[in-house]
Amino acid sequence: MGHIVNQKGILVDPAKIEVVMRWEVFRTPYEIYSFLGLAGYYRRFIQGFSKIVVPLTRLTKKNVTFWWG
Repeated sequence: MGHIVNQKGILVDPAKIEVVMRWEVFRTPYEIYSFLGLAGYYRRFIQGFSKIVVPLTRLTKKNVTFWWG
């Protein structure tokens, strides 16, 4: 699943982080929802994950206009 286990514990593979960083811009709520599903798996490794994803989660709701500002 993309983990590195060593004496420091369980870490996320840096290659997996790079894939997420290069993710294309979302065009539909479904794409956002799919990304959040993938990213949610790694939430235990990301401090403050729930606060970070709030803006993206709002965009998955009906009748919400996306504004890139």
